[in-house]
Amino acid sequence: MLKKKILVVDDDAGLTRMLKRNLEATGKYEVREENAGARALSAAKEFIPNLILLDVMMPGIDGGSVAAQIGDDAALKHTPVVFLTAIVRKEEVGPEGSSIAGRTFLAKPVRLEDLTACIERELGKR
Repeated sequence: MLKKKILVVDDDAGLTRMLKRNLEATGKYEVREENAGARALSAAKEFIPNLILLDVMMPGIDGGSVAAQIGDDAALKHTPVVFLTAIVRKEEVGPEGSSIAGRTFLAKPVRLEDLTACIERELGKR
């Protein structure tokens, strides 16, 4: 089975390590971590992910700006981006997430079951 490539971009290195470990443990995903929003675009160009999990609030450059850069890149513009954010509470969003400007977002902390369901849903749209 060919593993789907997931790029996780978040300034919290502990979170990216945990997501990498848990997602790879499913056997379905190959995960790369990036902890600097400023390096997210170059990491995506190098890794060519099937999906990007992207924090909204990061120092230097916010997730919305990173998503715009990805959308402007010819090779990456069709790559699904799912925002992960602590700005809203799970109760405000629900386990399936919500949408901002056509992009799905999930509230942190996110359960692995909800995250993998969201990833599969987004990948199924492509």
